[in-house]
Amino acid sequence: ALGLRTLTLQTGDEYRDRLKLQESDLAVLIGSKAIYELHQSGKQVDKDEKEIEQAELGSESLESLQEESDELHWQGVLPEEELTTVLTKEKDRKLLYAPVLACTIDHIMAATETKRGGRYILPCLRLMSSDLVIDEIDDFTGDDLIAIGRLIHLAGMLGRKVMISSATIPPDLALGLYNAYRQGWAIFAASRDRVPSINCVHVDEFNTDAGLVGSGDSDLAQYQILQQQFISKRIAELKKQIAKRKAEIIPCLKQPDQPVEKQFFEYVKQAISVKHQQHFTVDPQSQIQVSFGVVRVANIQPCVQLTQYLLGCEWPEDTEIRCMAYHSQQVLLLRHEQEKHLDQVLKRKEKEGESPVAFSHAVIRGHLDNCKTKNLIFILVATPVEEVGRDHDFDWAVIEPSSFRSIIQMAGRVRRHRDGEIAEPNIALLQFNFKGFKGKDEQVFNRPGYETDRTTQLKTHDLKVLVDEKLLLQSVNAIARIQKRSNPDHQNNLADLEHYATSKTLGVDEINKPLATSVAR
Repeated sequence: ALGLRTLTLQTGDEYRDRLKLQESDLAVLIGSKAIYELHQSGKQVDKDEKEIEQAELGSESLESLQEESDELHWQGVLPEEELTTVLTKEKDRKLLYAPVLACTIDHIMAATETKRGGRYILPCLRLMSSDLVIDEIDDFTGDDLIAIGRLIHLAGMLGRKVMISSATIPPDLALGLYNAYRQGWAIFAASRDRVPSINCVHVDEFNTDAGLVGSGDSDLAQYQILQQQFISKRIAELKKQIAKRKAEIIPCLKQPDQPVEKQFFEYVKQAISVKHQQHFTVDPQSQIQVSFGVVRVANIQPCVQLTQYLLGCEWPEDTEIRCMAYHSQQVLLLRHEQEKHLDQVLKRKEKEGESPVAFSHAVIRGHLDNCKTKNLIFILVATPVEEVGRDHDFDWAVIEPSSFRSIIQMAGRVRRHRDGEIAEPNIALLQFNFKGFKGKDEQVFNRPGYETDRTTQLKTHDLKVLVDEKLLLQSVNAIARIQKRSNPDHQNNLADLEHYATSKTLGVDEINKPLATSVAR
């Protein structure tokens, strides 16, 4: 189960490719037929695929147990005369019988969060016979995480295994969801006369640790010991890695006599110029200095405004730019073409000294041949849609901060395919985000972000105070996300705020406390 439709489709492709799964092994379910067909057209597959049948009109009992707009692709063989009285639609039976199902998480969430009678039946049946994998678990916050906790609790009650995955799982998130699972598993074990202990496995690219957590008052403490041992090993390995990404904070001082938007956009422009000069590649044919960079903006409206500003403002005489806005509300067909182009251009798996593949791409080659200056900067101005699920490799990034998690995720798109240590920082963090720079809102690290109410409000929005710039100048990694500090201060530290908000959402401090009793009259 995944949070994004495009990521679900990519996951289906990866499973078929890497696990050698056949079309009859894997079903892919997303909520949009248009997005599925665009994805398939991008792969140049045969378009004569069978259409999903239209919903029949009739009584409630004849309605599909899924939304009619859902697109499910599976080419397996359905068994005959099984559950046909309950699952009257072929699409419903496909969802249940496919050996492996990759879907957007809302299709499985209906097992516990249904709003309409009967819609919980199919995901519950699927969950009874399937282990559950939730990818990019820390994409979810607030009420979504609570709902996922209920789903994991149900999986435990049904005796299924659960895996959560992300590069930046906070310890309280793992603990809170483990607690939900252990309570579900306790019900399963009691009803089936099974052993109540739980096998826990922690996996990363360096280690695999497995341990048995018993039942009783000490089981949470046992789990936390296993988790901390794993985290300590991971941190030790992360510290050994070559620093491919380093970050500096760009000062953003507000001048009282100039428009706020123009000042902020000008700071972004200056950061782009500096990063280009530090991290360009020379085109062998034209000797032009070229770089591919991304500007991460928190919201769609500033994303469009910044793109227009960068295209319309004056650049040095020896510099030209090419700029594209990339956000979730883009026209679907255009966004598909954008993503197809970006996926081709931003594959940077060349070895040291080799020219990027992009230099031979027809569109990029055309820009290079028509460029009359010494420098050519390709700029993608993107909202958080770029943070997760895009396999892109940029030379540099300029980031408007929303959370420490978003900084880490966005940093993962810088030098993603290439190795080797860098000398100069290739990530520029703006001292304030757009809302913080304007100074009109009390809470600015929200939508997206964790500063959602009075209890999670920061005392300052100055990134120079909220993060440790010295550590970021050495290397940008996930250590602050996967381990809590010994003396946290969630009002003055961005990473501490996220740990506090996650703990508060999942009720980690309340685990194992006796429930308060009340007398009802």
